[in-house]
Amino acid sequence: MKSPFPGMDPYLERYWGDMHAKMIVYICGQISEQLPEDLAVHVEETVSVEVGEGDQSRWAYPDVQVVEEPSAPPYTRATASGVAVAEPRLVGLPSEAPPARHIEIIDMSSGDRVVTAIELLSRANKASKSGRRRYRQKQRNYLRGRVNLVEIDLLRSGSFVLAIPELAVPADCHAPYLICVRRANRPYLVELFPISLREPVPNVSVPLRPTDADIVLSLQPLIEQAYRIGRWDRIDYRQPPPRPPLNEDDARWADALLREKGLR
Repeated sequence: MKSPFPGMDPYLERYWGDMHAKMIVYICGQISEQLPEDLAVHVEETVSVEVGEGDQSRWAYPDVQVVEEPSAPPYTRATASGVAVAEPRLVGLPSEAPPARHIEIIDMSSGDRVVTAIELLSRANKASKSGRRRYRQKQRNYLRGRVNLVEIDLLRSGSFVLAIPELAVPADCHAPYLICVRRANRPYLVELFPISLREPVPNVSVPLRPTDADIVLSLQPLIEQAYRIGRWDRIDYRQPPPRPPLNEDDARWADALLREKGLR
C-alpha cells in the first residue's frame, strides 16, 4: 500500500490533522535513535488561549491534560415528581482548536536546555492572522534564544511563515513544499530544501550542539509509513487535490501519473 506519488502526496493535505499527528510521533522515534546519550527528544504541546477582545491570544503550555471523548449521550431532562419544569434551549458550543505539537531536542546535561526545535507546520500556523502571529512569536523566541530551528512545510495552502523573508527565497527554491533550517551558530545563513511533487522528499541534516555531528531526518519513509497506517490508498484520485490547485505543469504531470497507474 503506497501512494502513487513518488514523494509528498498532495491529496494528503485533506487528512493533514491525522497525518500531522502520525508524523510527529514517527519523527521523534527516528531522531531518538541517533541522539547522543545526554540529549533527548520531546513532543511539546501548546493550546491557544483567548485573552481579550479582537485578535488577542497567546500560547499556553499545559502541565497536565485530561481528555475524555465519549460519544455524546442523548439529552435527558431531570424533573421533580409532579412539578412542571421549563424546557431549556440547547445551544451548541464551537469546538476547541486542537493542541499544536512540535518537537524539541533538549540537553539533559545543561538543565534541559533546548538545543533544536523541529516544527512540522500545521494549518493553524499558516491559515489565520492570529495563528501566524503566534507562530512567528515562537519562531522569534527560538532564534533569539540561539536554538536551532528546523521548519518543515508540507502544506501547499496557507500563507508563507518560514523563518526567512518570502522575497528572499531564490526563484529556484520556489516549490510546492519547503524545508528551512536555521542554525544557531550561523544566524545570518538559511538552509533551504525545495521539494517538488516529482521527486522523493530529500534527507535533511538536523543540527544539534556545535560539538555534535548533524543527525539525519529521512522524511520520505515516514510519509510512506503514515500513508500505509492511515489506509489512505482509499483516496479517490479521480477528484482534484485540495486547494490551492496545482500549477499547470504539475497538474498535467499528476494527471498523466494517475492515469498511468489506473487511478483516473
